[in-house]
Amino acid sequence: MNTPTRSKPTRKKVDKLSDMHSNLRILAALLCLLFLSVTMASAESALQNGTEPQVSAVAAKTSAHALRIAAGDLLELTVFDTPEISGKLRVSENGTIGLPIAGDLYVSGMTAEQTAAAVESTLRERDILKTPYVTVFISEYATQGVTVLGEVKTPGIYPLLGSHGLLDIISAAGGVTPTAGKAITVTRKTDPEHPLTVQVQTKPGGNAEADIDIQPGDSVSVSRSGVVYVVGDVLRPGGFLIENNDKLMVLQAIALAQGTNRTAALNNAKLIRKSPNGPLEMAVPLKRILANKSADMALEDGDILFVPTSTGKAILAGAVSTVPSISSAIIYRGL
Repeated sequence: MNTPTRSKPTRKKVDKLSDMHSNLRILAALLCLLFLSVTMASAESALQNGTEPQVSAVAAKTSAHALRIAAGDLLELTVFDTPEISGKLRVSENGTIGLPIAGDLYVSGMTAEQTAAAVESTLRERDILKTPYVTVFISEYATQGVTVLGEVKTPGIYPLLGSHGLLDIISAAGGVTPTAGKAITVTRKTDPEHPLTVQVQTKPGGNAEADIDIQPGDSVSVSRSGVVYVVGDVLRPGGFLIENNDKLMVLQAIALAQGTNRTAALNNAKLIRKSPNGPLEMAVPLKRILANKSADMALEDGDILFVPTSTGKAILAGAVSTVPSISSAIIYRGL
């Protein structure tokens, strides 16, 4: 029993179908020209009436950048009615793909549409097809990721498909940590020597300018907020953030520590600051600062503000605290 076999399409049939599809493409091009002429006429009419044509912000952002093919990407190539040339092709390290029959073609840095046009041109120039119609779909992206580092909850590499802003990428990384600063550095893959630093605001509606467009291959680094330590005779010793990378003054640090105790030696407060030659000790006239008789001092990241305990005040406070106990004991004995 003979099994029927599928005959391959003849060259004449392929060329005939290609001619038909070419006519369809010409018709589509004419329709596009008609649409553009109508749009231009509408825009000209709007300008004559004193109004400017409006472009939506979403459309402007979407066309910010196109995804480019790079080494390692997997392309799905489809040549109309020619399965012998169609198939999935992986971009080599040299940025080329191996076309069946046609040979190698350099596609690195191109978009999917540009690659399709290049394949069509190659097939025509090498006399493989008279009027080929090619579509290219990028089924796997190997290098379209954005690296997110620094003070985010889940640092890593995140795929970037489509147009996204800086805030979108930070959100994909889980948001910032409690110790994050407001300075975010974006290093472009196309220009690594000139990183861009933007300031993110905490107030609502203040991040419109900071939400810049992020491109594939960029690196995003969220800075860490500075920390100042207040120790000694204060109500709540600990480390306190220099919020939003702004300056933190001595009075603000004392307020964050909920003030000093009654036994604090305000005249003997010290500031310990790191330096290349080791820690430096500086006197802080805390009593005069609290009385507004001396200028407040700015603190830096890593500074330690030490408020010692006054021995005389401690003894006096201890003596005062024992008076009620002694009085209670005398009354008890008298009873």
